[in-house]
Amino acid sequence: MKLSGKLVSQIKIKLDGDLFHEIVRERPHHISDMSPDNVQNCDLQEGQWGTVGSVIYWNYTHDGEERVAKNIIHAIDEEKKSVTFEIVEGDMMKLYKTFKLSVHVDTTGEDNLVTWTSEYEKLNEDIPDPHTLMDLCLNVTKDIESHHLSINA
Repeated sequence: MKLSGKLVSQIKIKLDGDLFHEIVRERPHHISDMSPDNVQNCDLQEGQWGTVGSVIYWNYTHDGEERVAKNIIHAIDEEKKSVTFEIVEGDMMKLYKTFKLSVHVDTTGEDNLVTWTSEYEKLNEDIPDPHTLMDLCLNVTKDIESHHLSINA
């Protein structure tokens, strides 16, 4: 069994893709208001919102348990509407040696396609691939969409 892996999950949203990208890039601290069952808090520890190198601390619920993660904004690509986070501390580091999570929005056509990609190296081969974390990302995406569509209804 390989220790390194990559998972990709996609979901179509009706929410404006530029707005979704802006929320993930510049306003992740608002996500707890949009998806309170999944994300309880998001604090900026270093840097500025929406800039590479900024350090963000998350409180979230995964697999029914409250968890924490400290990540660094590793990359932002405005043209591709993508943000990459590198998790450096927290519960995920109990299972993974390295973990990067990227979100990209394709804004062609009427629907927008959100793609979440996780790239990771497990500490040992008994650790499962992070499928449930990818499900969490899709659920948060749906919550962000529902929140904004209900405001504009």
